[in-house]
Amino acid sequence: MTLEELILNCKNKDAKAQKELYDTFSRTLFSICLKYSPNYHEAEDNLQDSFITIYKSIEQFKGKGSFEGWMKRITVNTVLQKYRKQRVFNLSNEEQLEDEVELEIEDSNVPLDYLLKIIQELPDRYRLVFTLYVLDDYSHREISELLGITTGTSKSNLSRARAILKTKIENYYKVEDAVK
Repeated sequence: MTLEELILNCKNKDAKAQKELYDTFSRTLFSICLKYSPNYHEAEDNLQDSFITIYKSIEQFKGKGSFEGWMKRITVNTVLQKYRKQRVFNLSNEEQLEDEVELEIEDSNVPLDYLLKIIQELPDRYRLVFTLYVLDDYSHREISELLGITTGTSKSNLSRARAILKTKIENYYKVEDAVK
């Protein structure tokens, strides 16, 4: 079945087509959920919520642009909406900017699963801003609009996230050096 047929069948509420759509795209969308979620279990919940939204909204897809890109935007927005409802960002409205913290990651020494783990351990407000800015290339203005925060808060949260990650990576290097 072509993608166009699959989309049409999903628009007609065909359960087999919905399952095929899930089977085809769930891995890709789950990786997005993992980036924005604090743990694997919440990522699974966020994936399910995203597919429910996709199925409900599929009528709105008119065939213009990438269908996968459309689903990715829905997934990101579904996850962010959950955290906005939890008032993650009302905890801290930090306007003062700290010096920009640079992360120096030696790719060969820091395993990807460790990096994902420490990113997921960040407090929600820091993790979301870090993921949007660093991993998904959003601007601070776009992040402020998506999350309902100021650009200053976005910049401050990014700086704090980088500082936390830098400390954890430095500790990782110290442990690795001690083992050698």
